[in-house]
Amino acid sequence: MHKTTNHRTPAAIVARLIVLVKPMLPIMAAAIVMGVAGHFCATFITIFGGFAILTAAGLQSPLPTVGTAFGCILVFALLRGVLRYAEQASNHYIAFRLLALIRDKVFGALRRLTPAKLEGRDRGDLISLITADIEALEVFYAHTISPVCIAVLWAAGMTAFTAHWHILPALALLAGYLLVGAALPVWSAKRGQAVAREYRQALADTNSYVLESLRGLRDTLQYQDTAARAAGITAHSETLGAKQTALKYREGLIVAVTNTLILFTTLAVLGVSLWLYQRGELAAQGVLVCTLTALSSFGPVVALANLGAGLTQVFASADRVLALLDEAPVTPEVTDGENTPFAGAEVRNVSFGYAGEQVLREISLTIPEKKIVGITGRSGSGKSTLLRLLMRFWDVQTGSIRFGAEDIRRVNTAALRAQESLVTQETELFADTIGNNIRIAKRDAAQEEVEAACKKAALDDFIRSLPKGYDTPVGELGGTLSGGERQRIGVARAFLHDAPFLLLDEPTSNLDSLNEGIILRAVRAECKDRTVLLVSHRKSTMAAADVSFSVESGRVS
Repeated sequence: MHKTTNHRTPAAIVARLIVLVKPMLPIMAAAIVMGVAGHFCATFITIFGGFAILTAAGLQSPLPTVGTAFGCILVFALLRGVLRYAEQASNHYIAFRLLALIRDKVFGALRRLTPAKLEGRDRGDLISLITADIEALEVFYAHTISPVCIAVLWAAGMTAFTAHWHILPALALLAGYLLVGAALPVWSAKRGQAVAREYRQALADTNSYVLESLRGLRDTLQYQDTAARAAGITAHSETLGAKQTALKYREGLIVAVTNTLILFTTLAVLGVSLWLYQRGELAAQGVLVCTLTALSSFGPVVALANLGAGLTQVFASADRVLALLDEAPVTPEVTDGENTPFAGAEVRNVSFGYAGEQVLREISLTIPEKKIVGITGRSGSGKSTLLRLLMRFWDVQTGSIRFGAEDIRRVNTAALRAQESLVTQETELFADTIGNNIRIAKRDAAQEEVEAACKKAALDDFIRSLPKGYDTPVGELGGTLSGGERQRIGVARAFLHDAPFLLLDEPTSNLDSLNEGIILRAVRAECKDRTVLLVSHRKSTMAAADVSFSVESGRVS
């Protein structure tokens, strides 16, 4: 996949991600309230233990008896469990709803970018983005937004509570909160961004290589190239391991620094409290409470410190996801144009090329209604490219294409695609039944319509010979079917779609002469009601055409 070079700043990424939370603000607010209350219970379990010690020692204590202290501890312990569960349930509900929304946006972006910007892209990298990168955002939505708010409110509350005893230990505690919960995560995130991005890219590259190796396993075995493939997997794994080791080292360093800062903060609070006690400005119970508060109140702040290392990966993943969402399609969808009905097509002085390589040079041809127009030529001459321009997968670079009476760039994309059916040389199948694979051309098609389309494509007899008929699973990527059978499924889809303009790109290249003849007779019958543009290098296929053109070196003759 395309490597992102203009990386977004963490602030820009957070701003983009946090906008999605707006519809769920009430749930987020409830999670924050329950989180603060839960940490309050957890900290005061320790403080009530201190009160129990004071009571047992006969010193001044806010609680009258040791039993009262232990009763409060029991109640707060139960509340802590309930509040913690409710907080986590709320945060994860928000996270999973938003991840589903982001996946929907990503698939929408992929649809807009297809095929012009996705052909040739690394599929393993895309799979890594759709799965691992989006899943990494769960850390942000479930373990970042709410914990940050909880930590800020908690730090303010505990600082105020400690200040009730004396301002100096409160300031020492506040300094510790700021170092652990603010300065440390920012420092960690800034220093770890590059390492996190490198790790996410290494993970995507490894996934791509493994996927490629699995898909080409038969050829690898046939040509005894397993040793080289295994070495490649080992090399990718070692690279990924090195990147992961660097990340884990940084995470370990953050944990060590966090614990050290908490220790120094606790010692500082204790030292200041003892100094105030010696001066007679703080009672013994104040020394105990302030110290216990420092020991037990860093939970929410530590969560922020631990986020520093994890967020670097989250931001790296989010950067990749946002880069895809922001990528502009080569041919933006037209929604404010015309719903022009198909009435023939015309190519006028069209030139087109890929990455500076000219494929079509000032070609012109007319495609009349209800005729079969044949296009022949050698491989690489631009025949398939012309069909994709007619589908407006790409836009012409010079010249124009007329769809009916309108320039194709002014026809609404949905209306254009509804009136066209394209059959390519390679038919993509889904891990579903044969019937459902054909029915994607028309989801509400009756079984009789599916069967009629299959008969036209010389496929019905083959399907009925299978044990489960139309309910037979095709296997992942259609692996249980031959090339000819997959191609006929593509032709059946086109017949079922029943569009007035049928574009066939080598529709019989994987078929024997008998099935080719059956399909060509069906095409001849179909042209009574629709226009067919037939691309093939076979002379036998071109015999079905009413008029034919030859494309050579990007020109029509």
